[in-house]
Amino acid sequence: MKIGIDARLYGPRNKGIGRYIQKLIEYLEKIDQKNQYVIFLIKKNWEDYQPKNPNFKKVLTDYRIYSLKEQIFMPLKIWREKLDIIHFPHFNVPICVKDFIVTIHDLATTRFPNLKATTLNLFLYKIKHLAYRLIIWLVIKRAKKIITVSGFSKKEIIKYFKIKPEKIIITYEAADKFLVTKQSKVYLPKPYLLYIGAAYPHKNLENLLKAFKILLNNLKSFDIQDLKLVLVGKEDFFYRKLKKRTEELSLRERTIFLGYLDDQDLAQVYQNAFIYIFPSYYEGFGLPALEALSQGVPVVASRAGSLPEILDQAALYFNPYDIKDMAQVISKVINDKNLREDLIKKGFEQVKKFNWQKCAEETLKVYTTR
Repeated sequence: MKIGIDARLYGPRNKGIGRYIQKLIEYLEKIDQKNQYVIFLIKKNWEDYQPKNPNFKKVLTDYRIYSLKEQIFMPLKIWREKLDIIHFPHFNVPICVKDFIVTIHDLATTRFPNLKATTLNLFLYKIKHLAYRLIIWLVIKRAKKIITVSGFSKKEIIKYFKIKPEKIIITYEAADKFLVTKQSKVYLPKPYLLYIGAAYPHKNLENLLKAFKILLNNLKSFDIQDLKLVLVGKEDFFYRKLKKRTEELSLRERTIFLGYLDDQDLAQVYQNAFIYIFPSYYEGFGLPALEALSQGVPVVASRAGSLPEILDQAALYFNPYDIKDMAQVISKVINDKNLREDLIKKGFEQVKKFNWQKCAEETLKVYTTR
């Protein structure tokens, strides 16, 4: 077969989806010596991917997702390659493309539309919400198969779009332990609580700040005093808004914003963290939490979305809507060394259940089963 993969979001700069695409291609190169692959990239990530398997080639398709150029020119590039099937790892599938497989990681864009401007009125909000639902509905209905990354996300797709369960295949993501090959340039004062990811509203970071405020007010009862909160993620509208919120809550001195980090610096930040916090209202998989487990960091997470499914007994959970509960659970882990060590031990065992090669093998079955 000749298989295409839309890799325009390739690489960790594009958050969880970028990591998923990167690892999927990496392991497909290792396991598949039979089929041919065409990897579609943009200029920004063209040099980031260099094929290691002679059956893999890359094609420049420098069209921004959700753009008019994507709708017009992307189908032409796909048609020229005479593909048997193409995999879109995100739901931005051009209308003219027919034989495709899509990965729907979650329904966050329909359940929690992101308002990027406070001046956006209710009418525009509703239009945006309906547009996302329509786009995803069209993609889901037209796709040959749908891949998703958790049982939670599969249930969501079935519930909201009335799709037959057999059309949806679960391929779990995984967490590779980063190999540190250089000295990190990031120096952080210990101890610190860590969050890595986007700052979209459904990530619930404002409640995390409020819970952190409660923790600081009770630091006298802890063995540690100079506690910091470290937030890692590409600066955007939501992170700038969050910075302003730290000032309003008098937390600016205690909160460190690191922006985007490469894998080497990220590894050091993970490994030196005291506790990893995942406060989301909604997650389709929650890859950063799994990465934290792989680095030997105790995880405290919300009892929401796919997180209990993915983390199981390797995390301590709180109600993401209850700031006091969040602070209390974090406090419990801070104060109990034996609990932290137990969570670390369980984390290493939990990570073993997830494997990028298995993800690639199961995805390959989806490509080749017609």
